[in-house]
Amino acid sequence: MTITATDTVCWNPEALDEILSNDEGRPVLFTNARILTMDPLIGAMVGADILFVGSLIVGVGPGIVSAAGDDNAIVVDASGTTVVPAVMDAIALAGGREHRSEYVATLAPGNTTDFLVVPDELADDVPTAVATLLTHPERVRALVSAGRPVLWAGSDVPGRAAAPEAGIPDAEDLTGSPRVGVWIDRNDFLHQELTADGRYDETRGGRPHAYQGRYWIDGDRIDYLDDLGFWAYGEFRGDEVHHAGYVMKLG
Repeated sequence: MTITATDTVCWNPEALDEILSNDEGRPVLFTNARILTMDPLIGAMVGADILFVGSLIVGVGPGIVSAAGDDNAIVVDASGTTVVPAVMDAIALAGGREHRSEYVATLAPGNTTDFLVVPDELADDVPTAVATLLTHPERVRALVSAGRPVLWAGSDVPGRAAAPEAGIPDAEDLTGSPRVGVWIDRNDFLHQELTADGRYDETRGGRPHAYQGRYWIDGDRIDYLDDLGFWAYGEFRGDEVHHAGYVMKLG
């Protein structure tokens, strides 16, 4: 079967409009698809549905569409397509995961709604489907991230999130930020000073200026670029910073 531009452009435009205007938390159901869940318990299914509410998958399998009216779900007819995880777990594909709980990004209930929809003939398996996204994005029916469409019918979705620009950003002025100050670990070994101009300076075991460099905060994540050239990171958890095995609080 030949995929034409017209086929792609006409793929479920009304459903896209409903999803983008869905402010009431209505469930969304992609129905009658071949689904490669990559979950070792669930496996692959044909003529199946995937149901999600916001960023969470709540159901996978045949027959879910029967309750679509009861739940006022937005229904997307995915006939002739294959749904696969949008994030490929190469270790799982190679058989390198011992436990099901270790699998990353499977299309199992309870996991994040990240999936890719491509025509069946372009999805012999998960790697082939993902390769279609990379080499022929115009043939992608849908790419959904945390429940929100990113690509639809081969085109960028209006209002989609923009990726960060590549490269090292300028330092942000953090004057007045509650995260500026000297962070000290529980054993008083590591003192990490974060200054408002985006610089850090570490004292380790009484040794001043052990490491120095730049830092950036994105949400609860902090990235460090040391003047020696290496990268590191930490995470803000409440009133603590967790970094490289250390747990620090403001001194």
